[in-house]
Amino acid sequence: MALGAADSRIAQLLGELHLLIKQTQEERSRSEHNLVNIQKTHERMQTENKISPYYRTKLRGLYTTAKADAEAECNILRKDLDKIAEIKSLLEERRIAAKIAGLYNDSEPPRKTMRRGVLMTLLQQSAMTLPLWIGKPGEKPPPLCGAIPATSDYVAKPGDKVAARVKAVDGDEQWILAEAVSYNHNTNKYEVDDIDEEGKERHTLSRRRIIPLPQWKANPETDPEALFQKDQLVLALYPQTTCFYRALIHTPPQRPQDDYSVLFEDTSYADGYSPPLNVAQRYVVACKETKKK
Repeated sequence: MALGAADSRIAQLLGELHLLIKQTQEERSRSEHNLVNIQKTHERMQTENKISPYYRTKLRGLYTTAKADAEAECNILRKDLDKIAEIKSLLEERRIAAKIAGLYNDSEPPRKTMRRGVLMTLLQQSAMTLPLWIGKPGEKPPPLCGAIPATSDYVAKPGDKVAARVKAVDGDEQWILAEAVSYNHNTNKYEVDDIDEEGKERHTLSRRRIIPLPQWKANPETDPEALFQKDQLVLALYPQTTCFYRALIHTPPQRPQDDYSVLFEDTSYADGYSPPLNVAQRYVVACKETKKK
């Protein structure tokens, strides 16, 4: 999509989102009136210390209305979330288009590497704004929600963040945070950019060297099975770096906004592991390597 067309579409979607948010508030205000009636009815029942047929019938009607109100508000909220996801997707497409235009314009110099402090802040914001998976009753979390891996035929889209196994300057291999640029179906290889080195050398890697990062956070209160559990071996982004290292899950998130607590492998400690460190769901993936003995 051309940059101008993307801007126009984003503006349109923002207008639609504004109207949806107003509808959400109107629905919530309407339902609150019924909830107040339920509370007052219960208070009168307690005062009279009995449940008469009148109150029983009245409460049944009030609760039926409250259930319908909650379902209506839930439907509008889902529309809000879908609209936000569409806006974020368009913003990402626009960013990629602008990046490609900059990379392949010979008259423009390469973009400067982002200051590290700014990059770390952006990575934290990306983790915080990762959407929470909110399924319908009985709906299972999808692939790339929390600890659930991508399907075997999944191909990361341009702009998607991945863990990529690359050769370091000293010849050793390491897992880095990278951004997918393209995928060649003939060679089954990705082109990715190191997130810490925009504008520098690009890596061409096979699929087995790429692990797509989660696209949704898992809710521990509703979908605990979509989270890594205590003592599972994972790759986790070490705080204030752009590299993934092997770690054991110390404590899974207890609430939707919580991070994992992990123990990184570290031979400088007597037991071979670091003290617990917090890592967001966004940056914890299954380890493809076997555990060290």
